[in-house]
Amino acid sequence: MPTMIEIKDLHKSYQMGSNALHVLKGLNFNVEEGELVAIMGSSGSGKSTLLNILGMLDVSDSGEYILDGVPIKNLNETKAAQYRNKFLGFIFQSFNLINYKTALENVALPLYYQGMGRKVRQEKALKYLEQVGLKEWSHHLPNELSGGQKQRVAIARAMVGEPKVLLADELTGALDSITSYEVMELLQKINDQGNTILVVTHEDDIAHMCKRIVHLRDGIIVKDEKIKQVRASEYVQ
Repeated sequence: MPTMIEIKDLHKSYQMGSNALHVLKGLNFNVEEGELVAIMGSSGSGKSTLLNILGMLDVSDSGEYILDGVPIKNLNETKAAQYRNKFLGFIFQSFNLINYKTALENVALPLYYQGMGRKVRQEKALKYLEQVGLKEWSHHLPNELSGGQKQRVAIARAMVGEPKVLLADELTGALDSITSYEVMELLQKINDQGNTILVVTHEDDIAHMCKRIVHLRDGIIVKDEKIKQVRASEYVQ
């Protein structure tokens, strides 16, 4: 499979008063197209920093980041936003939905930023809502949806731009375990279609629903293993 993400000798420090906090200490890893990778580590291990760099929300101090053959460096904010729109879909623990917009409008939003016409936006958004099983909820506002439904809307929104990579940050963090497994079942189905997905999680059971687990500790990779994937559908009745 072609390589989707290449990280070479990635370093990142933050200035804390007079001290520098060295968060990432020379990370090296590749992700192939179609992989479903969990990134694990305790608080402060560097996993959120790594995700922010992969998501072009932050930049490394040194090292290389190549996304689908494109070196990601020295991007101004406009270019970074264009690349994010083209390559990446984000799913957050807190859903990040806009409260006064319907599920359909929330899902269609990335397409608005891509300059797509209204009719096409709505058709596409509806298609992805249908994929996550929420077509009949398209005109509901976020406060009328359960946590699991909100996360499904967020997944549809991340997918609608047909990104090359999905980045999920603790996507089950705010959900109970049954709902978490339903969301992971959906993510596994998306991955089965060939999408590359990275999941930052501190939950062991969620990590084992991926195909590979990368363990971070104090800014270095201490373990990187391919595993036998647990299918979430076994837990979802």
